[in-house]
Amino acid sequence: MRIYNSKTRNKEEFIPVHEGKVGMYVCGPTVYDFFHIGNARPLIIFDVLRRYLESIGYEVTFVQNFTDIDDKMIARANEEGVTVKKLAERFIGEYYTDAEGLGVRAATVQPRATEHIPQIIELIKKLIGKGLAYEQDGSVYYRVHAFPRYGSLCGQKPEDLESGARVDVNEQKEDPLDFALWKAQKPGEPAWDSPWGRGRPGWHIECSAMSMEYLGETFDIHGGGKDLLFPHHENEIAQSEGATGQPYVRYWMHNGFISIDNEKMSKSEGNFFTVREISEEFDLENVRMFMLSAHYRSPVNFSREMIEQAASALERLYSARDQLIFLKRSAEGREPNTAETQLMREADKALRKFDAAMSDDLNTADAIGALFELVREIFKLQPSGISMKALDKAEQAILHMTDILGLLMKKADDIASEISEMIKERDAARKEKNWKRSDELRDAIQAAGYILEDTAAGQKVRKRV
Repeated sequence: MRIYNSKTRNKEEFIPVHEGKVGMYVCGPTVYDFFHIGNARPLIIFDVLRRYLESIGYEVTFVQNFTDIDDKMIARANEEGVTVKKLAERFIGEYYTDAEGLGVRAATVQPRATEHIPQIIELIKKLIGKGLAYEQDGSVYYRVHAFPRYGSLCGQKPEDLESGARVDVNEQKEDPLDFALWKAQKPGEPAWDSPWGRGRPGWHIECSAMSMEYLGETFDIHGGGKDLLFPHHENEIAQSEGATGQPYVRYWMHNGFISIDNEKMSKSEGNFFTVREISEEFDLENVRMFMLSAHYRSPVNFSREMIEQAASALERLYSARDQLIFLKRSAEGREPNTAETQLMREADKALRKFDAAMSDDLNTADAIGALFELVREIFKLQPSGISMKALDKAEQAILHMTDILGLLMKKADDIASEISEMIKERDAARKEKNWKRSDELRDAIQAAGYILEDTAAGQKVRKRV
């Protein structure tokens, strides 16, 4: 497999630190609100990367954190009159609801910043001991100019970055580019004991402490949105490598930005959407299909039209899956004939093209293209009497590809018992040529949210996506 490394700006052969195992860390949400559509993209992308790595034989340890203490959380908790901890518990629960709707599997470990205060303090102490950090009025700051490689990820020198650095009026830094590792307690804020007085961790330090706690000083893949490249990931490198003297991450992966109707997503512009809001209008599996239809490094434009296109593609995919299940009811146990052997060859071809795309920097767009080449072949099949062996081959190929992509989440046999009875009754009505009753039952089945097709091999019924 080849991965585009944001740090080297090249595609590189993927060689993990430990043979057969992959350590992967992805920055998770700050749990003060429902997560937005921009947050959904890395969740989906790195879920697919994990699935693919597992499918080719790697044992993956996937760590995704929850930031459960920061300025936004404190402000929101104060607004609602609750503790920061209670706010975090609420929105971690809401996160799991929306992540499940998107088909995102739970990470191997999902650590919280507030549960790793001792590890954070130990890391800060190491940095102070090496002259890379300093204490000032109960806060601790990282001394950026003491780390020669600062700017290596974003490809800029510290002096170029310094012009854009901002200093809070309450901060007493040696240099504007220095950043907080530990923040002295302000009145009414949650705080923990430390060698520098009561306070709380800065944002950047938590990811260094937690990633190395679960994955070691050097691990394989660190992912996140492009917006995190600087300063967050740049600061992680400075903290981690400054403390250990070892390379921190082998491969940095960043997904592209999302715009809304061709405009940058912004609350002030009124084009800011949470996943929960989107779920009120669209099935979230359509959002997953939309996200995977473009290469993860490309910018994408989120719009109602694009989601509807993704929904149509997903509908066709479900139709192909259900067509195979339907055809297997009248399949024959004989060996495949020439046409059916061609179907089996097309299944193998699709799998090869799929794997080639996925192993080329997780090119899900081309992988979906390979999947739909097989879908087209499936719709060419005759309505009955096909070799079971050929159908099994096509079905296994479809399910293998969609399992890696995290699509076809809805079970094929999820048809309510009352609908099954209506299907049987309609079949009897058709045999008796009672067309009026047949039409009534058809309308009732469709009104209940099912798609019904009459074919030469009988009725084909499935739930509408």
